[in-house]
Amino acid sequence: MKKTITKAVLLASTVASAALISAPVLAQDDAGAAETRDVITVTARRREETLQDVPLSVSALSGAELERTGAIDITAVAEVTPNVTLEVSRGTNSTLTAFIRGIGQQDPVAGFEAGVGIYVDDVYFNRPQSAVLDIYDVERIEVLRGPQGTLYGRNTVGGAVKYVTSRLDPDAPTLDARINVGSYNQLDQIVSGSVPLTDTFRVGGAVANLQRDGFGDNLYTGQDNYNKDVLGYRVSAEWEPTADLFFRLAYDRVEDDSNPRGGHRLIPSAPGYTPSYPVLDDVFDTRAGLDVVRQSVEAEGLSLTAEWEINEHFTVRNILSSREDASVTPIDFDSLPEGDFDVPAIYENEQFSEEFQLLYSSERLNGVIGYYYLDASAYTVFDVLLDTTLAGLNAQTYGDVDTKTWSLFANFTYDLTDQLSLTVGGRYTEDERTSRVLRRTYLGGFSEYFGGAGVSIATTSDFLGTNTWDDFSPSISLAWQPDAENNFYATFSRGFKGGGFDPRAQTTGAPDFDQNGTVSEAEVFEFMSFDPETVNSYEIGWKYENGRYRHALAYFYMDYTDVQVPGSVGIDTDNDGVNDTFTGVTTNAGAATIQGIEYEGMLDIADDLINPGDNLNLVWAVGILDGQYDQFINAFGVDISDDVEIQNTPDMTASATLTYMTPFAGGDLTMLGTVSHRGDSTQFEVPFEALDQEAYTLFNASVVWDSADDRWQLGLHGRNLTDEEYIVAGYDFVNNTTFAPELGQAGTLTAYYGNPMTITGTIAFRY
Repeated sequence: MKKTITKAVLLASTVASAALISAPVLAQDDAGAAETRDVITVTARRREETLQDVPLSVSALSGAELERTGAIDITAVAEVTPNVTLEVSRGTNSTLTAFIRGIGQQDPVAGFEAGVGIYVDDVYFNRPQSAVLDIYDVERIEVLRGPQGTLYGRNTVGGAVKYVTSRLDPDAPTLDARINVGSYNQLDQIVSGSVPLTDTFRVGGAVANLQRDGFGDNLYTGQDNYNKDVLGYRVSAEWEPTADLFFRLAYDRVEDDSNPRGGHRLIPSAPGYTPSYPVLDDVFDTRAGLDVVRQSVEAEGLSLTAEWEINEHFTVRNILSSREDASVTPIDFDSLPEGDFDVPAIYENEQFSEEFQLLYSSERLNGVIGYYYLDASAYTVFDVLLDTTLAGLNAQTYGDVDTKTWSLFANFTYDLTDQLSLTVGGRYTEDERTSRVLRRTYLGGFSEYFGGAGVSIATTSDFLGTNTWDDFSPSISLAWQPDAENNFYATFSRGFKGGGFDPRAQTTGAPDFDQNGTVSEAEVFEFMSFDPETVNSYEIGWKYENGRYRHALAYFYMDYTDVQVPGSVGIDTDNDGVNDTFTGVTTNAGAATIQGIEYEGMLDIADDLINPGDNLNLVWAVGILDGQYDQFINAFGVDISDDVEIQNTPDMTASATLTYMTPFAGGDLTMLGTVSHRGDSTQFEVPFEALDQEAYTLFNASVVWDSADDRWQLGLHGRNLTDEEYIVAGYDFVNNTTFAPELGQAGTLTAYYGNPMTITGTIAFRY
């Protein structure tokens, strides 16, 4: 890592006095949820309201609920949330691909921003590396759908996912110890606890050691494939010198030493490729031979939150944070022993963020005014070894991207009458991005970054550019609550995602746009850069609750313009008919219309069904999405909008969980089953039947016993009980008609799969 995390400690100490005038009166963080059987309380609008009162599309899963279902990491949230995709990115263990309502970003290299914001305790993750968050020490996970930015944090066009940890108990020591034992020699050891040292000061922490053998084998290296070896921990200290002041200092770290994740080839090696490789029978097995570097992932963060309730109307809050992560990973695109298409990569990211909020609350007017600042750098270097194309041929990409952005935002709700309220918000953003793109051709193998002896023989890109953008994104919402059971609302919001520079593009491949016989610096800049994208989102909704039944029904329509479309194409530099390198081609080539319906609900079916104290209830979520590109210009300047689809987004998502709870053996026995269905989806915008995932359904079930004093919990969890095989990511570098290789000689069509059937037993003790 390029800088030490202690930078945040120094900054925290210097602003501690300033932080005294910053934070919320709310007992729960941001869009939080505290669930009972009948009421869900949220603070999605920075004040406590029931979920049914909030005129927003918000889903909330409590930590207890996630534990009861045996959820492993944050990707499990997508199984029960409509129109949401959360998947482990291709060729990695800890990089997250996130889409909400058809908007996201799956390319993890420096230079591309996320379309969905990931937050931990109000701190925005600028990069997707290390964002596949394991579920431990979590109070709740929130999913907010639609553009965000007038209430908190970074502006995002698709939505936000918030991972919120628990505040420490101010009154008594606590201890929570859990052991999970299961399939593939799973052994998880998780311990969390806290202790009040004085009436105003307390400390706490959590540690998780998560181990599992692989779902398959690497037949070439002998390593487990899809194994897990993760150590993570969090520590925090909270200080409340008075009833009106609150400080929280928190540090977290994760070390992921899992093996590289090798892909499954969907096609045999191309005719004439020696030796010949047939398709493996087990989708979790691989022949990937790239081992030039050892895979490792490290990430850590430090945050200081300060809150001051000035009086009954005004509260200030400040969130200061620093984060950094480093990943070294060998990604074998071709998944073969030879270096046909091998890509070792290094990602290093660091960020510093500052957020200040002034909250106002009164009988009729409530709202927030805020300032957000982010200073981040993202560094990526990777080799592309094409050893079978030409011995020792290596196309290297080096990218270093600095981002500086600041925003002013505000959001206020005024109760026009006891039944009618108007919410108006806005966000002004200024983004500055500076990017260094260096691409070089090597001979002799891997570069010095990966311990190789390769020598640079040509520079195909040497670019340094800076660009700035500004944007104003408004929002407005009108809510009508004719009675205590119904809430009708209509909302408009605008989202904005900054532009950038293509980290894979070759300046030497820039076209002569004005056809004057030379390629100017301006034309190179135009070729390398891409502009911001925006979305205008319209939503109407109806929330209803009558005690035993509640629902949230919403229809949304989004006008998505200047869509950033990243891609790579092979290049034949010596005109011998064989692509010996590649270039990135990223443009604002797309304009799309996306609309859909979301229906979430809960039905309390029966009480005292068999025994006194019994309860049977059903929870469901349905998402229907219809999206199409109105314009999509490919790398050759042709509009192919009729031939492309919204990627990583099924046209239908649905889930249902039936839960039965009954007194048993001096405690409570809970039995629950979940069915989760996802419709057809494409990996990329251009459909390719060989790689895309057809509709599939997952079945999960759990049996959990809690003692009457809530000290002990025993659980048995089965996930993907039908052992469904489903693709979550992949690489496509073959002609989609002839399957001829487009880069390398064997042909790269590689898939990565979701987890197979697993059975896990848990035992937990709480104090």
